[in-house]
Amino acid sequence: MAQMVLIRHGESQWNLENRFTGWVDVPLSPKGEQEAREAGEKLRDFRFALAFTSVLKRAVHTLEIALEVIGLPDLPIEKDQALNERMYGDLQGLDKGETIKKYGEHQVKLWRRSYDVRPPGGESLKDTADRVLPYYQRRIWPELSAGRNLLVVAHGNSLRALVMHLDNLSREEVLELNIPTGAPLFYELNGEGKVLIHRYL
Repeated sequence: MAQMVLIRHGESQWNLENRFTGWVDVPLSPKGEQEAREAGEKLRDFRFALAFTSVLKRAVHTLEIALEVIGLPDLPIEKDQALNERMYGDLQGLDKGETIKKYGEHQVKLWRRSYDVRPPGGESLKDTADRVLPYYQRRIWPELSAGRNLLVVAHGNSLRALVMHLDNLSREEVLELNIPTGAPLFYELNGEGKVLIHRYL
């Protein structure tokens, strides 16, 4: 059995401004830095062998802050763009409220939450899963199956893709899945990768 904790990065400056972010490399807001510290506080009793993160600084900074609080500032970290946020294409940088006024609430919800509908010029959740899940199977699962406890810090949609896989969610169920910023999500898995326990800490 192994343990894995997933954390969506703390609030970014564009989360605060209600903009579509995607692959734009925006920093954490002051609240996001505080969320990262609070996540670290919740994980003080955990010991991790390795951490994984995307290459985007809001995730990297969240991980660094949390590890400092936990007392593991020198933990090995693997960064990979496979864990990057979903690429929002033409929507990146746009205000979400203005986008709803322009395209309608239903269309924007489809772009944001559905499994296989792409925003203009961007990725669907399925596209995101097509890079996250092979990376999970190739790099993360072998570490877990060897009994190592892992910390993974990524993004709302890259983590939605992974949680959809771990929890066997349907395309309909994933529509309602929202992963809050800075909230550690704990998993315990058996030797076959089946989830035994999952809960927010």
